[in-house]
Amino acid sequence: MGDERGKLDEYAVIREGEAEILMHRSNSVFYNKTQVNNRDMSIAVLRTFISRRKEEHDAYLTKKRRTKSKVHGEKSSTAVKEAVTTEEEPSGVSERDELGTSEEPSNENGGSHSGELKQPAVLEALAASGLRSLRYAREVEGIGKIVALDIDKASIEACRKNIQFNGSLAASKVEAHQADARVYMLTHPKEYDVVDLDPYGSPSVFLDSAVQCVADGGLLMCTATDLAVLCGGNGEVCYAKYGSYPLKGKYCHEMALRILLACIESHANRYKRYIVPIVSVQMDFYIRVFVRVYTSASAIKNTPLKLSYIYQCIGCDSFHLQPLGRIATKNNSVRYAPGFGPSVPQECTDCGKKFNMGGPIWSAPIHDLEWVSSILTSVRTMKERYPAYEKISAVLTTISEELPDVPLFVSLHNLCATLKCTSPSAVIFRSAVINAGYRISGSHVNPLGLKSDAPMDVIWDIMRTWVKTHPVKAQPADQSGTVILSKEPKLQANFARAVASLSKAQAKKVARFLPNPERHWGPKVRAGRQITAKHASLLGTDKTNMALGPQGGGLEAPPITDEEEEEPEHKRQKIGDEFAVAP
Repeated sequence: MGDERGKLDEYAVIREGEAEILMHRSNSVFYNKTQVNNRDMSIAVLRTFISRRKEEHDAYLTKKRRTKSKVHGEKSSTAVKEAVTTEEEPSGVSERDELGTSEEPSNENGGSHSGELKQPAVLEALAASGLRSLRYAREVEGIGKIVALDIDKASIEACRKNIQFNGSLAASKVEAHQADARVYMLTHPKEYDVVDLDPYGSPSVFLDSAVQCVADGGLLMCTATDLAVLCGGNGEVCYAKYGSYPLKGKYCHEMALRILLACIESHANRYKRYIVPIVSVQMDFYIRVFVRVYTSASAIKNTPLKLSYIYQCIGCDSFHLQPLGRIATKNNSVRYAPGFGPSVPQECTDCGKKFNMGGPIWSAPIHDLEWVSSILTSVRTMKERYPAYEKISAVLTTISEELPDVPLFVSLHNLCATLKCTSPSAVIFRSAVINAGYRISGSHVNPLGLKSDAPMDVIWDIMRTWVKTHPVKAQPADQSGTVILSKEPKLQANFARAVASLSKAQAKKVARFLPNPERHWGPKVRAGRQITAKHASLLGTDKTNMALGPQGGGLEAPPITDEEEEEPEHKRQKIGDEFAVAP
């Protein structure tokens, strides 16, 4: 009895959403509380995907019935009467009689189409504790079989314990298998409607098999946590893993999203497949993309139109995109051709410096705003079922207001740092861009980011006009800011307040960029590594002491200063109109 109680003391029960798991103190199986945002976002997208999948299936059946009716009508008037009679019958009976229950070939608009739509099969390729699969099984209505994979024996044993711990519903839907995810996905082509990749680090080694495993019209959900690589810290490593060279800039996190999308598209094209992004998000310390995968030998010809190289000035950080391909139209024929270039001269026309070249990146839209709107509406109607409701609703709200067809963004503070000038408020700058006849929006990856279809020379003209009324100190002649300000603006900016200078969320003061809910909210120690005192800065003193146990020697918590004791629970995010105060 004492031994059993001692064994139970080694476990902690962790509840997230409607699922509960047993976690061992030894860190033998990976778990990170921070990823609740990731899991909640995945559940929200998955619910909308299941709903959309059913709508697409019903639309396919309706179209098929109409086509059959038209064919019969051309044969005889009697067949027309029979078709009309059939359409007036109860839909369930007529569809079964007409289509049967045999499996139909897959099409490009929503996976397999049969007389009766099967529940979507889900594969979690890197399951660890199985928490994600358990939440899918318990919280997502209409979901089918869920297979949780992991190559680690300890993880699979923990996953099976957690499946039993969550009762009969989880046991009836979730299966745990020990296998190499790459081999398993390669041997199950087009078998799963949803494939979820959430590795510790880079997903690059799993992408080739993942794009083959997803059914036509299926959903691929992919996370990458190696942002030091994707954001330009190790450009050569990024090129080796993802086939793109990153550039360091304020937009580096959005560029990371676009590099990952370009990499997935590249893998898919090898098998006559292509992707359609639904939502692409950067949260906390990782990026996550949700894409649908289709098969079409003709559609993949459009891939070069969705990719671009990027030129970034080393002096003023101005950037320009160079499309990889173009369409040449003559009469009624369409021909695919290489893109015209280069899009920039040898030296920057604004400051005279050289350019760095990066890419290729995905330059097509990274979100489907119709999907985003549906997901956000669904989340708001079920807010009590999302532990991280505030975070994911804030992110989705910001995404819903982004310009979908504008890659990357500029940072107002970065522009002012180049010129060494006082920064205008975001509202004033937005108004100037709108008054110049261009569009502008925020970015979900950076609270200071501004996406606009205005070219860089217009952006700098607006800043030149601003500096005329807000003079700067004299700077050395070779500075980029000095060269930019030495030129007269071709456009005289109008800083009068524009009606659309604030988005709907900003006007309503909806919180869009929230602080972390607790300290040490970030990446955690890889599973299997022994937690020692040096991990206190990553995990916190309390959790480190808990992992070390009574025999490991406890750490003393740092004393709380008067400032920390008096610190409010949530800090004000920023002054001005750009940010709302987090509740």
